Parts: sequence; structure tokens; C-alpha cells
Amino acid sequence: MSDKINRRNFIQKTAAAGAGIALLPGASQASPAFGKAGKPRSGLRIGIIGAGLRGQGHIDMLLNRDDCEVPAICDIDQGMVDRALALCEKKGKPRPRVYGLGERDYLQMLEDETIDAVIIATPWRWHTEMAVAAMKAGKYVGLEVSGAFSLDECWQLVNTHEETGTPLFFLENVCYRRDVMAILNMVRQGLFGELIHLECGYQHDLRGVKFNDGKTPYDSGVEFGDKGFSEARWRTQHSIYRNGDLYPTHGIGPVAQYLSINRGNRFLSLTSTASKARGLHDYIVNHPKGGAGHPNAKVEFRLGDVVTTVIKAANGESIIVSHDTNLPRPYSLGFRVQGTRGLWMDVNRSVYLEGHSPPHQWEAAQPYLDKYDHTLWQKYAADSEGAGHGGMDWFLLNAFVETYKRGERPPIDVYDAAAWMAITPLSEQSIALGSQPVAFPDFTRGRWME
Repeated sequence: MSDKINRRNFIQKTAAAGAGIALLPGASQASPAFGKAGKPRSGLRIGIIGAGLRGQGHIDMLLNRDDCEVPAICDIDQGMVDRALALCEKKGKPRPRVYGLGERDYLQMLEDETIDAVIIATPWRWHTEMAVAAMKAGKYVGLEVSGAFSLDECWQLVNTHEETGTPLFFLENVCYRRDVMAILNMVRQGLFGELIHLECGYQHDLRGVKFNDGKTPYDSGVEFGDKGFSEARWRTQHSIYRNGDLYPTHGIGPVAQYLSINRGNRFLSLTSTASKARGLHDYIVNHPKGGAGHPNAKVEFRLGDVVTTVIKAANGESIIVSHDTNLPRPYSLGFRVQGTRGLWMDVNRSVYLEGHSPPHQWEAAQPYLDKYDHTLWQKYAADSEGAGHGGMDWFLLNAFVETYKRGERPPIDVYDAAAWMAITPLSEQSIALGSQPVAFPDFTRGRWME
């Protein structure tokens, strides 16, 4: 539906009908996407704004589908554009139009009425501006994850969606992780009883991403900014100027689904505490290409090495969210789901369920994960083989495409985006106030109770 008025009426009607939509879309077989004047179209036309490594991952999966086209890409980094174009050529697909004449050339892409949707995979500071412009242009929006810079940004997303009727799908891939979805099944079926306390986080050694002088992630080096590669060109700056949970959504997304946030529950308040900042300086000083005399050894980093946030929910649950990206450690999102009947912890891959487990003894989680494997994974696991992040990227992109084709409300919508992204500015505010509690806005304006 490229006609904006028809699209708007359609979305408003289906949003009302789908207010109680389940967490995840169903099977892939669905009615075809429709183009202008309601005529069936063979492919959903998706423009990519941000053709870096994440954007290239989306392009790769889209080009594997027979119901999608990538007619245009937008990026000001010619090296990344060349990589994206080579990917299209390798797959034997038409060369997309390139928009890259300046930082806001994406606005020219949005004027193309043949483009149905856009996926935004740019550096964080552009996310809200681009998503707002895309919704105003009537493009179905897939927005990559990050924290917000301010609560005002979150309100901009919500208000623009409500003013235009254009849907936004927040592309949080961890909500589609296989074990996360199996635990969702267990939560919904009451195996943990009433939920009491949950933990999650982003615990990922990103030193090789924040400092990188090579041509691929984790190449050796201590450079960033203009001398860095990919995310090192922009992401490291946030560690210099900001102190808070900069990347909360990988952890809080699944937890919010378990707790039915915005669907009968909501976040009320949080407190955040940051440790001292030593990890990035230590990395530079001890790196073979760095040392105490390296210019970057003089940089002062504000971001605490470990940021701990405690959230209180309206229904009485507590949540601990951790941000830990500057120290050596294995990757973990640190999930803990605990209720009146037992708990799951992904760090030790164990469960304890009262009445099922031996008294006071952990059990291996895998048999339960197998038993309660989500129906989507049971049906489409083979289709997701080879996709990024263990296949969950395939499920995410498939949901994005199928939701549009069905005219359904996105399962991870603009209200979820606002609530999850708000953790970042609220945590910064709490830390600056000496770890005082700060309140969450109600981005649903009371509709969470319905």
C-alpha cells in the first residue's frame, strides 16, 4: 500500500483489531504484500538506511527471500556501500540505487513512493531522526536497537506514530533467541509460578569493537574515531561522554515480554549505579600497539565499567539490568527468571522447578528448553540456518516482513521501543543524581492497563 492515505486507514483499523496480538507472528504463509492501488506485488520493497556491517546482514537475508527486494541503500561511507553492492552482485540481484551525497540524503530515499519500508541500521544518534522522518513519509519502519539520548526522543517516536498511523517495528533480535522463546513458553504455561524477580543485561567484552584499526571487527589496535573501523568510528565516543546503561534492550526486551510490559504491566521507576571506569584505559596501556605513551592513553572515559540498574514494575516485580562492556569476560546476557515455583538462569544453563527438580538441586536447562521449544523454532529452524546470531536474525527479519504483509501491529512496537530505550537516559539521570530513583514516563498514556 504505497498510497499514504490508504496505508494510514489500513494500519489504524488493523491496529485496533490486533490490540491483543501475541508476542510473535505465526507461520510464514500469508497473503501477498500489496502495492499501489491495492494490486498484488511480488516483492516487498525495503530501503536500507545504513549499509554498515549490521545493514549488510539485513541485506544478505532479504536477498535470500523471494518476497523482498532491496531497491535502494543509503550510506555516506563509500567503503561500506561498495561492500553492500558487492553482496547484491554476488547474489545476482539488481544493483540498488545509492543515496550517499550527504548525511541527510536519506530524505531523498524517503521520497521514493515505490519503497514500502525502510530498515534503519545507522549509528545511534541518527535513529530517532530517521525513524521520525520515515514514519512521516509513510514508510513501515524497522529500527535497529540502541538506547535513547533523551526521554524527548522516545516521545518523538510515540507521538509521530500516533500522528501518522505508521507502524514501527523495533528490531530487538534477542527476543527471538531460541532459549529465550522456550522460556517464554514456560512462563506463559506457569511453570515458574508468579514471577517475582528477573535479571538481564548486556555483558559483552567490546574492547576490540571500541578500539580497532583494521578492516574487520576485533582487528588489533587501540584506535577509534577517524582512525577506527566500523563501530569504532562512533561507538567509543559514547564511552567518553556518557555514564549510564548505554545498551539495555538485548536484556530488557525478553524480560519485558515475560512480564507483559505495556500489556498489563509497566516499568515504574529505576535506580542506577556505576562503578569506576578503568577497563578501557587499561586496555590501551597494555595493548601491543598502545602503551602509556599512546595519545589515547590520555583519554578520560566517563562510562563506568559496570553499570547496575534496578527497575520496579507496576505489578510488583523487581528487575536488575547490568551493562558491562569494558572488561575482559565471556559473553552473557545474564538472564534470571524467578517466580514462586522456581527459576531459570542462563549463566549456568540450569533450572530449578519445585515439584519437578530434586530438592535444592539444579537441573540442566536443556531438556526443558527442548520440551518447551517454541513452535516457530520447531517449524522454521532449518530456514534460519546460517543466519546471524545463531539464527535469531532470520526470525526477526521474517517477523518484520510477515507483519507488514499481514497488515498486523508489530509484535515489538513503538511503545516497547520507547520504554526499553528510556532506560538509557533515565540511568544517566539516576547516576548523575547519586543513584536516586527516577520515574518512567507512561508512553502508552494508560493503555497498558488494557
